[in-house]
Amino acid sequence: MPRELTRDFRPEDLDEILHLWQLTATADPVYGLSEVIASCQQDDAVVAVDGDQIIGAAIGRAAHKQGWIVFLGVRPEFRERGVGTRLLAALERRLAARGIGIISALIPERQNTLDDFAGHGYEVKHHLRYAERRIPVQGRDVSLLRSLGGRLLPRGLWDAVGGMTREKELLERRLVMPLAMPDLAAEYGCAPPHAVVLFGPPGTGKTTFAKAVASRLEWPFIEVFPSRLGGNQAGVASGLRETFSQIAELDRAVVFIDEVEEIAAHRRGDPPSPTQGVTNELLKIIPEFRDQEGRLLICATNFIRALDSALLRHGRFDYIIPIGLPDALARKAIWSSYIPEGARELVDVEKLIDSSEGLTPADIEYASRKAAQVALERAIDSPDDAVPGPSTADYLDALRSIRPTVPPETIDEFLEDIERLGRL
Repeated sequence: MPRELTRDFRPEDLDEILHLWQLTATADPVYGLSEVIASCQQDDAVVAVDGDQIIGAAIGRAAHKQGWIVFLGVRPEFRERGVGTRLLAALERRLAARGIGIISALIPERQNTLDDFAGHGYEVKHHLRYAERRIPVQGRDVSLLRSLGGRLLPRGLWDAVGGMTREKELLERRLVMPLAMPDLAAEYGCAPPHAVVLFGPPGTGKTTFAKAVASRLEWPFIEVFPSRLGGNQAGVASGLRETFSQIAELDRAVVFIDEVEEIAAHRRGDPPSPTQGVTNELLKIIPEFRDQEGRLLICATNFIRALDSALLRHGRFDYIIPIGLPDALARKAIWSSYIPEGARELVDVEKLIDSSEGLTPADIEYASRKAAQVALERAIDSPDDAVPGPSTADYLDALRSIRPTVPPETIDEFLEDIERLGRL
C-alpha cells in the first residue's frame, strides 16, 4: 500500500515546491515559477508527502466560476503510484467547496501529466491538449450532502465488480445509459429511470451494485437507513419526509434504501400497525421523487415477498431486478482479491471456484480469512516449513467448515420470485 499522504500546502513547503517545479516543469511551462509561488500562497494548493519528503503538488486558481490548474507535479520515481490523480482529487474538493463548477488545465506539449488528468475524469480536448472536468458536487451541495451523510464515491467501483455479467449488463443498459446520456435517450423516446428495486438472497452484493451505479454516474450516493429514522422526534414517517425534502435540494443524487421491507412491509391488521404510516409516507414520496430530474432511488431487499403490493405496482418502480449469487467469474475475482500474492501460483483457484458455488461473497471472505489464520499459525509453529500463504487444502478445509448463508430452499424461492415479480 502507498505510504504517501495528501495535505494542504504550508508556508515552510515553499523550498520543496521550488525544487519540485525544477524537476518537473517543461522548457516552456504555461505558468511561470513566479505565478506558481504566488498561487501557493494566495490560492488553493495541496501536497503529497512520503515520510518527510514532498513528492508531489497540485495548485489551483479560481476565476469566477471556473478553476484552473496552475501546477501539477510529481517526482518521477513516484509517478506510477497514482499520486497525481489523488492530488487532483484533493484539490477538486477544495475548489468545489468554493462553488467552482468546472476545472480546466492547459498542459504543455512535453509534460507527462496527461494520464493523471484523464484518470480523474477530465475530458481531454483533441488537438489542444486541453483537459476539463465538471465537478460533480459543488457549492452549497457540498455541505448539504455532508449533512445527509452522503458522499461522492471513488471512480472505478463499476469496473471493480468482477463477473456478474448478466446483472452488470442489465444495470448498465436499464439504468446507467439512459441517465448518463439523457439527450440521446430523449431522442429515442426513452424515459430515464427514477426508481428501481434490487432483490435477492442476503449477501449477494445489492449494496455493492448500488454504489457501483452511483460511481459510474459520478452522482452523490446517499444511503437512507430505516433504523436511524426513528431518531426523529416526530417519528419515522416524518424523518423519511424530512430526509427526502433535503435530497430534493441537491442537483442530482443516487438514493439507496437497504432492507426497505423495514419501512414498506405489507399493510395489514386492525388496528393498523405503527409501520403502516411509514409505508403510506413512502408511497407518497416516490411519485414526488419521480418528478425530479437527476434522481435515482435504489431500494434493496432480501425478502421481496414481504413488500407491500402497492409499492411494486407499475408507476412507482421502473424495474425490479434480481441480484443472484456470484457466478464463476465473480467467484474468481473474489478469491483473487483474498489470496496473498506470494501464494497465488501455489493455489488451485479453479478448484476453489468450483467448490464455492452457491456461496455469497461474505461466505468466501470468511473461508479465506479462516484459511489465512490457519496458515499463519502453522508458520509460527513451524517457521522452517512455512510457505507464503494458505494452500489449496487450507481453503478447501475452510469451505467445508462453513454453513452457507443462503440455503437451497431460499435459492428456489428466489427463482420463483424472478418469474413472479421480476421486472426487467
